[in-house]
This record gives sequence, structure tokens and C-alpha cells, in this order.
Amino acid sequence: MTRGTRAAAPGRAPVTGDDVRAAGAWLAERIAGHDVAAFDAQAGPVRWSCWTTTEHVVDDLVAYALQLAALPRLAYVPLVGPRGEDEIAHVDRATGTAGLVEAVVGGAELLATLAETRPADVRAYHPYGLSDPEGFAAMGVVEVLVHGHDVLLGLTGGPTSFPDGVAARALARLFPDVHVEAAEDADRILLWATGRDELPGRPRRTRWRWDSTVR
Repeated sequence: MTRGTRAAAPGRAPVTGDDVRAAGAWLAERIAGHDVAAFDAQAGPVRWSCWTTTEHVVDDLVAYALQLAALPRLAYVPLVGPRGEDEIAHVDRATGTAGLVEAVVGGAELLATLAETRPADVRAYHPYGLSDPEGFAAMGVVEVLVHGHDVLLGLTGGPTSFPDGVAARALARLFPDVHVEAAEDADRILLWATGRDELPGRPRRTRWRWDSTVR
């Protein structure tokens, strides 16, 4: 039986568990050197702090792994946070930046492993379309890269570049309406596709969503 992240449409390189790991390692390496107090800054264009935004990344990775583990068809696995909130992953602030780094790496590994070991023909709920293991891997990649970009803007204010080829594969899987020419920078186009950049011939998006359905 075909395993999860090995399946892809002809002519398209699949998003793999290793892409999720690469994205997680990329973010972990870039936040590791910052003092925990720096994470109180706003994360780029979002209204959360850098700490809360990174926790959100961890929460998405864990939630997507749970979807692949339980395979619910109609909703997310019904877990809630300690106050009844949707976010189930919270990092103990007392552990500092090291704890945040461990949570990112651990969440990425968890999703990567589930995406690699679940059969490619299984399906689980996501509000943007019933999806397969590769789809959840791609969604995890986008969450890490895009919100990681937000966090790094808050921490350093500087531009970021993503692991080689990962953004292009995630775009091809989740944004079928977005075409990337050979000469274009897929990293910037991913930021444009998620409303974070304006490019020549591509006005900034004020509304967007990916398509996680299996094509």
C-alpha cells in the first residue's frame, strides 16, 4: 500500500515528511538565539506576539498529526486547551526559548512521521477540504514557513528565505490557482499567496485560502 507523502500528481514533486522536518529545523535554528523577552514583540502583520505565534505553529503541527492519527471526517479531533480554547498546545514560558525550540522540532517530527507512515489513500477533515497525508504535510509546512516569517519579522525585522524547494512544493500542492514561473522566487510567492507580500503583477491579497482537497 502506498505510504502517505510518496503520492503526487504526475509532474509534481510531492511534499514529504522531510519537508516538514526541514521547515521545523529552519524555524528552530532561527529562533534559538533570541532571549525569551524578545518573543513579546508583535509577529509581523499578525496581532499575536512572537511567542503566541510560535505556539500556534506548534499547535497546528500537533493538530494535523492528530487528524492523521484519528482520521475524523467531519471535524477536528475534539481536544481543547485548559480554558476551553481551540489551541491545545501551550509551551511553558519558564522553559524559555529552549522549550519553544523543542516544541517546534517535536511537533514537526510528529507530523512528519504520521505523514510518512499513514497510507496515501486515507483522508481526514480540514475546513479547507478533506485531505490526505501529503496535504497535511504541506499545510504544516506552510504554517511553519509563513508564521515563522511573521515571527522572524518581529524578532529581527529582516527578510527571510526558506529551505530550498520546500515553498515551491507546498505551493504546488495547496495553491493550484497560483502559477510560479521558472524565474520567479517561490519563497516570495508563498508569502504573496498568504497575503504577506506584494509583487510586480501580483497585487497584495486581502483574502486568501489554500485548497487541501486531494486532486
